[in-house]
Amino acid sequence: MHATRAYARASQETASKERLMVLLFETALRHMRTAATMLEHPAPAQLPEALKLLTKANDIVTELASTLDARQAPELAQSLGELYRFVSERLAHAGVFRDAKAANDAATAFAPIVEGFQAAVAAMTSQATP
Repeated sequence: MHATRAYARASQETASKERLMVLLFETALRHMRTAATMLEHPAPAQLPEALKLLTKANDIVTELASTLDARQAPELAQSLGELYRFVSERLAHAGVFRDAKAANDAATAFAPIVEGFQAAVAAMTSQATP
């Protein structure tokens, strides 16, 4: 297990900025889905972990929202900003009311963005490789 963590750390430390963005998106989505599952079948011991995952996912979404640059792409920034606000609101609701549906709503809305970034980075990578 120690070797697996070392490999993951090395991969993250040497990843391109585009790949790091994808990792952030994937991590936020994974946190949303895991928290939703924990809230669907709540065990008292899991509740603090679910809330921690919702907070981490929301922190990532908030950070992603802060990187939007309306000067570069006004319509895209507006659309993504609205989506990020929706996701953030659903995550907050999920945390306050222990609502698995709200966490699932956030994940469902966020998943296409993750997939889009994954595809865009994959296309960039394949174009860059001769």
